[in-house]
Amino acid sequence: MSIHQVHVFISHSWNYSHQYDTIAEWIFQRTWRFGQATADFRNYSVPRSDPILNATNDRQLKEAIYRHIARAHVIVIPTGMYTHYSKWIGKEIEGARLYSKPILAVNLRGATRTSSIVGRAASGFCAWNSNSVVNAIWQLYYNR
Repeated sequence: MSIHQVHVFISHSWNYSHQYDTIAEWIFQRTWRFGQATADFRNYSVPRSDPILNATNDRQLKEAIYRHIARAHVIVIPTGMYTHYSKWIGKEIEGARLYSKPILAVNLRGATRTSSIVGRAASGFCAWNSNSVVNAIWQLYYNR
């Protein structure tokens, strides 16, 4: 049996933090096994409890976010329409591309529309439930 430490960055808007909270709970609150492998998921996001406070301008904030993305294995982005209104989603996608990190697009339950920005950048898609999200992260991590 092997243990794999998988670093996950979950994108979010503070105005939609309930989505972040739900996804983080699914991923990090239990032990996940895949065949003979155990995944030790680690949170490399920027949580509300530890925001980036020392950034005095957009460039410094972007660099701070990029440091989190650079250390992650998989970037998770919910496909809610708020992504069209967040310049930081675009910066996170740019960071994922810069560091060759796969992006998992999570289709929100009940959503009738998804973000084309995230859809075009995604390496994979999954449904809004714990098993789908975790299995998709594992596949993107394991097949990188």
